[in-house]
Amino acid sequence: MLSAVAAIGNNNVIGGNNGLLWHLPADLKKFKAITMAGSRTMIMGRKTFESLPGVLPGRKHIVLTNNTDFHVESDNVEVVHSIEEVGPYIQSEEEYFVIGGGQIYKLLMPYTSKMYITRVYGDFVGDTYFPEWDESQWKIIDRVEGVQDEKNRFRHELITYVRKSIKS
Repeated sequence: MLSAVAAIGNNNVIGGNNGLLWHLPADLKKFKAITMAGSRTMIMGRKTFESLPGVLPGRKHIVLTNNTDFHVESDNVEVVHSIEEVGPYIQSEEEYFVIGGGQIYKLLMPYTSKMYITRVYGDFVGDTYFPEWDESQWKIIDRVEGVQDEKNRFRHELITYVRKSIKS
């Protein structure tokens, strides 16, 4: 089972220059809690992997890339080169977390059955976007207003969606 985890600004922007556009420690804490659950496995593109501060502890990283020369020396990182290699994660009953970037979200959205979305209410200039989705196909099962304080300056909500029916 695939679950997308993303923080999305207005106009579905999720990043710029291979980085985040805002700093929300509460969202980073939520991201860690989500990805440390279930399979503890995150699926991402190469650019997203390279944007991380390193291999995140306690989690497996599946890096999907067309770059056949890309390799990572870590027991917690597996590099794959096709959606077929992601198939076992799609078909599994266990929850695997898709964490970006834009192309990976778009590629795997048809197979995603849950989304953990942090909606950041702000206008940001970026170059990477979360794909549009038909909200009528999704049900909100949880919605929490995020903490807004001196460390978390932007108004945000933590919204969990489940797909009403999934394509196979």
